[in-house]
Amino acid sequence: MHYRVLRWVSVLALVSCVLPSVAVAAEPGAVPPSEAKAWVDRMRAAASSGNYQGTMVFSVGGTMSSSRVGHYTVGDQTYEVLEALDGRQQRILRHNDAVHTLWPQSRVVVIEKRETRGAWSTTPQEVDPQALEHYEFRREGYARIAGRDTAVFLLEPRDVLRYAQRLWADRATGLMLRADVIGQASDGRQVLESTAFSEINIGVRPQPEAVLQPLRNPRQLEGYRVVRPQQQSTELEAEGWALARPVRGFTLDRCVRRGIETAGEGAQVLQAVFSDGLTHVSLFIEPFKPERHRGELQAQQGATSTLMLRRGKHWITVVGDVPATTLKLFAAAVELRNP
Repeated sequence: MHYRVLRWVSVLALVSCVLPSVAVAAEPGAVPPSEAKAWVDRMRAAASSGNYQGTMVFSVGGTMSSSRVGHYTVGDQTYEVLEALDGRQQRILRHNDAVHTLWPQSRVVVIEKRETRGAWSTTPQEVDPQALEHYEFRREGYARIAGRDTAVFLLEPRDVLRYAQRLWADRATGLMLRADVIGQASDGRQVLESTAFSEINIGVRPQPEAVLQPLRNPRQLEGYRVVRPQQQSTELEAEGWALARPVRGFTLDRCVRRGIETAGEGAQVLQAVFSDGLTHVSLFIEPFKPERHRGELQAQQGATSTLMLRRGKHWITVVGDVPATTLKLFAAAVELRNP
């Protein structure tokens, strides 16, 4: 599993530190809906169809990690590469929906289909027009990021179920160059985590061979243990579960049943991903095992909150970049309809 999905398993020590503050020109104000949608559409198009490469820095809780990233499109083919530059070695290669995650130190490669949007990305953030229903889109001015001129926007939530986010979009292309998650008033409106390009080249020549060559060369994976997690698309209701009370603003994005390699052969977990167009919440349901599930847990690291609890014969895990109270709403609402 790639790093966004791995968060729920061990509540990873997401590495980073708060990035330096950026001076913003004073041009604040609410953006008209048509202009807001135009910016969101530009951001999405630039992230999905552009050719760019650079270094992306992720920061949270006083530590930092950086990765080299590349995104290339040739016709209807998409190629992405992400390689960690510090911490545990990790390299992710994606060709369309096929994702290879390589762990050189442990000599393991995980091969699976791409997860739902928001799982991992070569840009700091993706925004769906749906988000404009739940966030007010405000202009904050202009700034320089990685040597490029950007427009700065604040997505202010219309309720307390989600965090605000400040976004820096390249003025020439619309590509997202930085995204900060901002805490609530009770947190002092502090930056909880930040993702930004420290350097980037936009409009580079597509390099599909950067992804395809390692995948086509058997020697690249020589000595690796290949893991192909079981994964099957499904429906929450078809699995006998439902949200008795929908959580305002979040809709079901995807539901899959996947194997858990560390839990033994045949062990599976149901994952339902909910989105408000900007952030995601993952709900995991699996059989309760006392040897694995030793105690209920509520934790937060940066913007990521995690809630784990027992529900009868099942173990529920909810994780997302939202306040802990939002996760509690999901945990309280999920119920087994067909035991």
